[in-house]
Amino acid sequence: MEYRRIPHSNLEVSELCLGTMTWGEQNTQAEAFSQLDYAIGEGINFIDTAEMYPVPPKAETQGESERIIGHYLKKTGNRDKLVIATKVSAPGPKSDYIRPNMALDWRNIHQAVDASLERLQIDTIDLYQIHWPDRNTNFFGELSYQQQDDNEQQTPIIETLEALASLVTAGKIRYIGVSNETPWGLMKYLEIAEKHDLPKVISVQNPYSLLNRSFEVGMAEISHREDVPLLAYSPLAFGALTGKYLDNKWPENARLTLFKRFSRYTGTQIALDATKAYVELAHEFKLSPAQMSLAFVTSRKFVASNIIGATSLKQLKENIDSINTCISPELMVRLDELAQTYRLPCP
Repeated sequence: MEYRRIPHSNLEVSELCLGTMTWGEQNTQAEAFSQLDYAIGEGINFIDTAEMYPVPPKAETQGESERIIGHYLKKTGNRDKLVIATKVSAPGPKSDYIRPNMALDWRNIHQAVDASLERLQIDTIDLYQIHWPDRNTNFFGELSYQQQDDNEQQTPIIETLEALASLVTAGKIRYIGVSNETPWGLMKYLEIAEKHDLPKVISVQNPYSLLNRSFEVGMAEISHREDVPLLAYSPLAFGALTGKYLDNKWPENARLTLFKRFSRYTGTQIALDATKAYVELAHEFKLSPAQMSLAFVTSRKFVASNIIGATSLKQLKENIDSINTCISPELMVRLDELAQTYRLPCP
């Protein structure tokens, strides 16, 4: 396992990060504990969660993923072995069950941090991230940007940063990051932080995979020039890049079988055609489609850590073993050729 330092911090994180959004929904606490034991044993030291998790989000299970991690840390005493990242939710449809009058303001962020610390049973969160923007913009694969400046309700970014700064000063969080951000949003966070001597965003957690290389269009240059690396999520496109959903197959208890609402990576013909092409390419090179897809993401220079998730130990083992898969120059040429043929099939 390789470890990478996140610039502007003293965080050394494993090249693979264990994602937890299935814990409390598709995975029991016992299964999550087994995943944690195995991942830590294989060298993973980075855990990503969110106050909203598990997914799909609902009031009955909100915060359960963090609670499970907290129970594990209390049982094992492994806190010092781990870098723990979590996220605060921004306003969204039907999200008021988390807190009434959701916003990324001082009150909401302080309440969110205190609740996460209690569930996680820790004193300090290593990386605290804004889960999605509190403004009218496009994320989660949305297209057709709509200008609504006249009536827009949003928390100014400086107010969000000032709230986060107070929590850094209080020792409740160490570093801050953003998630599901746009080039404008990330640069605005950096600009305001520098101008007002506020904490610098050290990472951006956005989707990135062979089916969604949109990060390369506007964000990768910022990662490079501003030293704000990517924490890549959905590197297997919700499991689609394993090929298990091809030919109209819906494996029992698989995420997209259970939750058809998540159709971003399987809902169009171009997505299915691109997936089939990548799976066939992996087979041509005698590679596991999952491991090829993960190794591609991990190999990118702008990626600090690749967030993997699994609902079984078998899946987790295959995903972690992707660190032993090499993307050869010949394979990279072929991957880029397919990226031109299937240009951003799932942005």
